[in-house]
Amino acid sequence: MSMTLTEKLLSNKLGKRVKQGEYILVEVDVALSNDITAPIAIEEFKKTGINGVYNADQIVLVPDHFVPNKDIKSAMQVKMIREFAREQGIKKFFELGRMGIEHVLLPEQGIVKSGDIVVGADSHTCTYGAIGAFSTGVGSTDIAGVFLTGKAWLKVPESIDVFIKGEFKKYVSGKDLILKLISVLGVSGANYKSIEFRGSGLKNISIDSRFTISNMAIEAGGKTGLFPVDNITIEYEKQRGINVKELSADKDAEYSKKIEINLNDIELQVAFPYLPSNSKDISEVEDKRIKVDQVVIGSCTNGRIEDLRAAASILKGNKIDKNVRCIIIPGSQEIYKQAIKEGLFDVFVDANCAVSTPTCGPCLGGHMGVLADGEVAISTTNRNFVGRMGHTKSKVYLSSPVVAAASGITGYISSPYNL
Repeated sequence: MSMTLTEKLLSNKLGKRVKQGEYILVEVDVALSNDITAPIAIEEFKKTGINGVYNADQIVLVPDHFVPNKDIKSAMQVKMIREFAREQGIKKFFELGRMGIEHVLLPEQGIVKSGDIVVGADSHTCTYGAIGAFSTGVGSTDIAGVFLTGKAWLKVPESIDVFIKGEFKKYVSGKDLILKLISVLGVSGANYKSIEFRGSGLKNISIDSRFTISNMAIEAGGKTGLFPVDNITIEYEKQRGINVKELSADKDAEYSKKIEINLNDIELQVAFPYLPSNSKDISEVEDKRIKVDQVVIGSCTNGRIEDLRAAASILKGNKIDKNVRCIIIPGSQEIYKQAIKEGLFDVFVDANCAVSTPTCGPCLGGHMGVLADGEVAISTTNRNFVGRMGHTKSKVYLSSPVVAAASGITGYISSPYNL
């Protein structure tokens, strides 16, 4: 019987055929939490009176949201996680200076690999679908359950088939594709469904763009966003010393919905406040001359080396407008080092950008980039809800790194084609 990629991944883990809509109890390979969600999970775990976690090697703790700690409360949160890691012998605790933004760090370090089942107390855990892992966000109490049992309850989701063909035009990337798709599906169009990407066009989508696309599947309500394990995935995993085999959905698998996208037709996108689904082509936007106060390039969505290279290609030889502040945040220490090696930091500093250690800070209005009343930001992050980056009367527009960089130079939302 034919299967979707979602069904194959879950069936492979359980050792038996699963069906859409079925409830399963599955042993997970990785259970992730961060400095906001881990303390809640730890408190719930301790209430049980059980001394030891089921499998310390299964657990990953990454303080990244308010790190470096912005205040006493955030410092206490991380202290709690640090002490729990020591008590339980959890080796995959990533301290400041050795950490990164969680959804950049885990695949980079080979902690999550193709074929894994991953649950994380963070909604953007769906990122790892980019390498063919079934990964999804859960609540902190669910993570406490994994601490205790090593397992999680899941309902096998239906899948949406997104068939990709064609090739991106200059400057267009995965961020534009996913913003366009979310505008088609709407914020709830994929509720509790896997979004599965297939088609001849996948060969033209880089691994970094795939991470961006899978990361934002949740913004359409998706349970996960899955790419097949193909030659691009195999090469990425090989670089990390991981050997995997091709894995994809059967051609005649059963899907709840089918969408076809030609990459040649995708334009640079800008998502207007206050939803990621409120996306428009750059050609509809540029003439509006929307002024910006802040530019943020980074996050678990667009903080990888390809993203920094793209931003640098626009910023090189230019300056950020005097009325704009531009913050650039590499997604991990490795990416930070690579950016230095390639001279990207020279480009950023010469353009009058501020470069930060890896952190989620600005994305959720936590620190290092909070917006004031009435301020406008264009950001490569994944959400632009009311008050997302600070004051409830601020506004956030979402875009790719090249549009964000071009906007920083001109002072208003701009296309890189017209610089």
